[in-house]
Amino acid sequence: MEEDLNQIGNNSNYNGEGDPESNTLNQPLVKANRTLSSTPLALVGAKVSHIESLDYEINENDLFKHDWRKRSKTQVLQYIFLKWTLACLVGLFTGLIATFINLAVENIAGYKLLAVGHFLAQERYVTGLMMFAGANLGLTLVASVLCVCFAPTAAGPGIPEIKAYLNGVDTPNMFGATTMIVKIIGSIGAVAAGLDLGKEGPLVHIGSCIASLLGQGGTDNHRIKWRWLRYFNNDRDRRDLITCGSAAGVCAAFRSPVGGVLFALEEVATWWRSALLWRTFFSTAVVVVVLREFIEICNSGKCGLFGRGGLIMFDVSHVTYTYRVADIIPVTLIGVIGGILGSLYNHFLHKVLRLYNLINEKGKIHKVLLSLSVSLFTSVCLYGLPFLAKCKPCDPSIQERCPTNGRSGNFKQFHCPKGYYSDLATLLLTTNDDAVRNIFSSNTPNEFSMSALSIFFVLYCILGLFTFGIATPSGLFLPIILMGSAYGRMLGAAMGSYTSIDQGLYAVLGAASLMAGSMRMTVSLCVIFLELTNNLLLLPITMIVLLIAKTVGDSFNPSIYDIILHLKGLPFLDANPEPWMRNLSVGELGDAKPPVVTLQGVEKVAKIVDVLRNTTHNAFPVLDEAEVPQGGLATKAIELHGLILRAHLVKVLKKRWFLTEKRRTEEWEVREKFPWDELAEREDNFDDVAITSSEMQMYVDLHPLTNTTPYTVMENMSVAKALVLFRQVGLRHLLIVPKIQATGMSPVVGILTRQDLRAHNILQAFPHLKKTKGGKAH
Repeated sequence: MEEDLNQIGNNSNYNGEGDPESNTLNQPLVKANRTLSSTPLALVGAKVSHIESLDYEINENDLFKHDWRKRSKTQVLQYIFLKWTLACLVGLFTGLIATFINLAVENIAGYKLLAVGHFLAQERYVTGLMMFAGANLGLTLVASVLCVCFAPTAAGPGIPEIKAYLNGVDTPNMFGATTMIVKIIGSIGAVAAGLDLGKEGPLVHIGSCIASLLGQGGTDNHRIKWRWLRYFNNDRDRRDLITCGSAAGVCAAFRSPVGGVLFALEEVATWWRSALLWRTFFSTAVVVVVLREFIEICNSGKCGLFGRGGLIMFDVSHVTYTYRVADIIPVTLIGVIGGILGSLYNHFLHKVLRLYNLINEKGKIHKVLLSLSVSLFTSVCLYGLPFLAKCKPCDPSIQERCPTNGRSGNFKQFHCPKGYYSDLATLLLTTNDDAVRNIFSSNTPNEFSMSALSIFFVLYCILGLFTFGIATPSGLFLPIILMGSAYGRMLGAAMGSYTSIDQGLYAVLGAASLMAGSMRMTVSLCVIFLELTNNLLLLPITMIVLLIAKTVGDSFNPSIYDIILHLKGLPFLDANPEPWMRNLSVGELGDAKPPVVTLQGVEKVAKIVDVLRNTTHNAFPVLDEAEVPQGGLATKAIELHGLILRAHLVKVLKKRWFLTEKRRTEEWEVREKFPWDELAEREDNFDDVAITSSEMQMYVDLHPLTNTTPYTVMENMSVAKALVLFRQVGLRHLLIVPKIQATGMSPVVGILTRQDLRAHNILQAFPHLKKTKGGKAH
């Protein structure tokens, strides 16, 4: 029962026609009509798409029950074995692709930086800038054109869309083969171009794409028709696989298996159980084994310029830290600063994304030009700003080579004379991963000056705001880590002898605090940073920093992913209902909707065709007449037989399963016409079905295809309670039944969908609720 909710722009349609300038920065990207329920349009990636909900509920019709009864123990074991096999393959392919992306980025960026270093050694600074900017523009052009022309859904991190999918929102074209290929190539181009983007978010999306493709046996056009895979031809199992894929992606990005599992649990998954926990952990374990093997191979020099780089690893296991009571003050201060800066980053990024939406509405050329403009600005800043920094003399006591103009290293010579290095060039003229390693480096208290750290921090604040949102694959993890580590190290330098904590550790704590302040994650971030640093001694202060930063950030605005979900118009259901929802019953909500459309158990073909043509509802209650004994006499009453999906009605018409007389069918008749696994496929395209006039007068027995156990709620239940049930069970439809069943009264008074339970939508129909105590309008 999902109808039109959203319209794009101001009186312009979803194809981008109309005046794009008429939309102001204060209006949502996807605007809602003043109706309770409607068919949603949302931005999926960078493309406006029609949104449907997913069927996570088990459809217990006669065909399902018969198949469940006849399944042998061998078939059950096949199903379980295939689940674990697919979890293993998800981890294997995610690890291989992550290694390929790391190898490509490190080698492309490495050769680019070596060429720039060659020109710097000859003091050909202008030629070096042209080389640097030209290479970055070319890489950005490839990434942007691929996203704009071939896979708009590959732009951005993809995590908000995955979060919406696991919440029950079908995000079209989000997990296709084309999207995955563009995401891989685009991530390599964007990250190698030196843009302030990470490959962590795209890896989560890539892992989810791999899981989806494996579960359905390939792409839509070239699908493997293997009979074992029919077990996974449903939304529930696909949801579990995509959860494994998202965890594998985080593990591949940070080499953090436990952190990946906790990220899936804390951030992206709406529904969880212990069996899924085991399979997700298995997937991440396979990923980390693959990465470990390739690191060993690459350390032997068989991967080109790829050495220990490409995987952020700040190993401080050899360092022993001791804490004093006085260290609680700077640690607390880092947490407070992280929460404030994280909420500020979310606020300003929200405004920038609105601005970019206006630019992107103008067409594909403007999207590409925006990406190239950001790339050119980034290249000029990264190359030009080190000229403003003073050269520092090399410390002869340090064992590492100083200075160097190679692709990596903590002491870049840049334009400095022999024996001197540029600390700002060390941070800027390198890959993002090497910049993190350099700023995280321990036992180097005098390596970076306060002025260099200040310039680095301000620059990456600006780049972090204006780079995210362009038409390239992009992740938020690395930009936030770079910003947070900069102010963390600055605070450590300012503390001086007051604290015993190393500046490199301050940088780690700063990165953790800003991530918690922006993304509002705690447990998963704590474990990810512990697995990165390889030192359990950091656990107490890391926990304190994360808790303080999240608490401070929550007092200002939502997390960055929640903000993006709202901007894109994805109908995500939050875990906590609004307080005013307890003042409204589901019966009142149902009264604000059009009357529910019902069908009879044995229905005329003409009625079914009429309903499909004139409504956009995705499910219809099926009613039957029943005789109820009352005082020794049988009286007729109407019973609720169940709920039938639109897709199943379309399949009935396409197969022409018609009866010449009004009767119920036998069980064998249904099984002969409808294999149970076919009903899991979505067929809601009714346009190509031609029904003759004689067929219109025939009948269809809907009983075998009807879900006889739909979830129902009493009409006096509060909306808050219904929302919790709807979200936790993963429903698509929720039937409202009357409190009192009177003779001749319909057993169904309404039907609720995801759109009906959204706070914004309810407030449009019940504006007086905004004034109730504790009510908040979002």
